[in-house]
Amino acid sequence: MKFSSQYVVLSICIAYLFLGCSSVKTVPFENYVDTDSKKVYPQVKTTYSLEDKGVFVSNEFDCARLNGFNQLNDSIAIIDIYPENGPINNSTYYAFKAWSKLPKDYYFQFKYPKGYKHRYIPKIKRNNVWSVLDASKMYKQDSIVTVKLSLTSDPIIVAAQELQSSKEVKDWYTNLMKGKEDYVRLESFGNSVLGRNLPVLDIYKGSAQGKELIVLLTRQHPPEVTGFFAFKAFLKTVLEDSKLSEAFLNKYRIIAFPIMNPDGVDLGHWRHNANGVDTNRDWSKYNQPEIKQAVKYITKQAKKYDNRIILGLDFHSTWHDVFYTNKIRENTTLPNFIEDWFAALEHEIPDYKVNEASGNSTKPVSKGWFLYGHNAVGITYEIGDKTPKGSIDRMGKVSANEMMKILTNR
Repeated sequence: MKFSSQYVVLSICIAYLFLGCSSVKTVPFENYVDTDSKKVYPQVKTTYSLEDKGVFVSNEFDCARLNGFNQLNDSIAIIDIYPENGPINNSTYYAFKAWSKLPKDYYFQFKYPKGYKHRYIPKIKRNNVWSVLDASKMYKQDSIVTVKLSLTSDPIIVAAQELQSSKEVKDWYTNLMKGKEDYVRLESFGNSVLGRNLPVLDIYKGSAQGKELIVLLTRQHPPEVTGFFAFKAFLKTVLEDSKLSEAFLNKYRIIAFPIMNPDGVDLGHWRHNANGVDTNRDWSKYNQPEIKQAVKYITKQAKKYDNRIILGLDFHSTWHDVFYTNKIRENTTLPNFIEDWFAALEHEIPDYKVNEASGNSTKPVSKGWFLYGHNAVGITYEIGDKTPKGSIDRMGKVSANEMMKILTNR
């Protein structure tokens, strides 16, 4: 049987389309992490009650995490909190509503699986206002934490951190874009495991052609809200109507991912996506759809407009403020950026000292992907669990301004 040359070429093109065209280059790391999908144990959505006490709790809302509710004695109830699966790090996240038939104080004791302990000071949302639980209402005996809550018939939310659901994130970036639509373009880079939209903001003025590219991302880990607050302050500053922002966005392009793991966020997960995987260990083989689609989007956009990736900032939260950096800097896209940026932060913020933890990424995390995959500077920008909002806003604003100054003056 004879085949025409045109048929052979067409067959090769079709095979390439299905086998190679949609693929992206994997990035090797020293230490492999298994990011194949794992079994997840979903929480049962329900309202629990202690009828004889007239006390109720519920997890029937986005971002909730509550796995059981039982009476311990006349004045204390047990709150059961379990992760979505394991092994998992000690981000013992919780969020529930609580109320009572009659006004009363009631005690709630947190119960976690063996090996995990309480991490977050409770945040209380009452009358649509968030506050931190007063220290006098929190009691610790060995590893057991009990809190006293003042209840009424109006439900309060008790959570490890302020809630920022995928809807609230959408409301934020939609409002942020108003009046800026000519240079802030909202797109979707795909869908999560459960079909939630994955939004991305494509930001530049003039033409995208040939501009160097900065990538910003956040909410890979659901409870890490303080890092998201820094991301918000950072991006808001970049988009301010200023001469600095004008000059910066005429020279550079930003791709910003405001919520990388919407399933994990809305499901109230401690750390993982709906497939039970830490997405910030998937920046090598891209087994999870959120990371695979983000990498495809970045790669496609950079290639289409001849953009060189020079910097990636991944906003997270941990026990304290810290910047995780790679030691390899010479011959990268911005060999002096980290030193110049940190020096500028210390100069601009009174009594501030940068806390840097430097080490080349051995696990497949985003900062390593920027380095090994693109020879670009990658930084994990971590904000402490207890860092006050005012400090977060100041840090986000100053760090954005100093980044723009350094890069604009190159």
